[in-house]
Amino acid sequence: MTPQSPSLRVLFFTTSMPVGGAETLLVNLIRRLDPNHFSPELCCLKERGPLGEELAEEIPVHSEFIRHKADLCVLPRLRRLLQERQIDAIVTVGAGDKMFWGRLAAKWAGVPVICSALHSTGWPDGVGRLNRLLTPITDAVIGVAAPHGKYLVEQVGFPPEKVVVIPNGVDTDRFSPIADTSHLRRELGIAETSPVAGIVAALRPEKNHELFLEVAQLVLQKISDTVFLIVGNGPQRETLEHQASQLGIAESVRFLGTRSDIPELLNLFDVNVLTSHVEANPVSILEAMSTATPTVATQVGSVAESVVQGKTGYLAPAGDAPALAAHVVSLLAMPLQRQALGDSARQLVATRWSLEQMVSGYESLLTRLFEEKTGARRGSPAREPVGASVGAPNGIS
Repeated sequence: MTPQSPSLRVLFFTTSMPVGGAETLLVNLIRRLDPNHFSPELCCLKERGPLGEELAEEIPVHSEFIRHKADLCVLPRLRRLLQERQIDAIVTVGAGDKMFWGRLAAKWAGVPVICSALHSTGWPDGVGRLNRLLTPITDAVIGVAAPHGKYLVEQVGFPPEKVVVIPNGVDTDRFSPIADTSHLRRELGIAETSPVAGIVAALRPEKNHELFLEVAQLVLQKISDTVFLIVGNGPQRETLEHQASQLGIAESVRFLGTRSDIPELLNLFDVNVLTSHVEANPVSILEAMSTATPTVATQVGSVAESVVQGKTGYLAPAGDAPALAAHVVSLLAMPLQRQALGDSARQLVATRWSLEQMVSGYESLLTRLFEEKTGARRGSPAREPVGASVGAPNGIS
């Protein structure tokens, strides 16, 4: 009997772990890595945040490494951590400080595998000059959709042979259709007959909630009893609440803040809306699709891969409030069409964007890179990879 190879020790680098799409995705990835083959850890350069505190009950979580922007002592601190924990591979999540310091410290500490995962085509994942300079020490740059992979090659300038696409994944068991949401209607004071449209996104500039409120105002002119739910928190909350008042729609808009019952809330939505300026492959859309909820979204990033026009939802140009509102009104007024689009969305996400597929992609990539770099076997047994190199002959073109 062949002895089992040691677990591959993987450290994920991020800034902090507030409640957000990319952070929830990372939590799901860490929790689903095969514990027989992988030993994940998390490093937050700053505070842990709510999701970091949650993960600290399950895996080693390290935090408070950087005290100010010019804190150069972060580098020896991180090197010491990587050596003491005997890390085999790192994955930096997002651009900025963690992408720079994480990779530099890993190279200095002699970590065999160095990867960077990016989740957007703009802020907060804009890759600056210093981070591009570290490309030679990076084994893989992970994009979340085929168009995102192309963007990383053609616009950011990463070598195609280093760009690997691993699509985001959603837990289709947790995010599943629920028939009865009457308890939420009672809790939120929503009449049984009132249609509901909502957005699940941190209240940050790139999500463009201002446009969502403009869309809400236009929809209310056609369907006056519609209720709009804004799920998420962030620095723009006070500004957005003021805008809702200025638009005269405050009574129809509920700011729900951070919630732990996202699957139930998505089932309450008749239409999921996303009004972002920039995106790659947003998790909130995949989660809505998994609950059989159709989406109306701006056509940015890789959104058109999941929101297929007229099949799983509708798209409109970024910033076009009238077009977005017209699609929302159409879906709210046509329940049979809404159901058909929702059913197609559920089927598509289960086929292409399951959590199992995403986790398998990371396991395969890290295992392959470690073996290539060291000649040793750790991690999961060899399997057909889910992710594909953009530059590979049979990869995603």
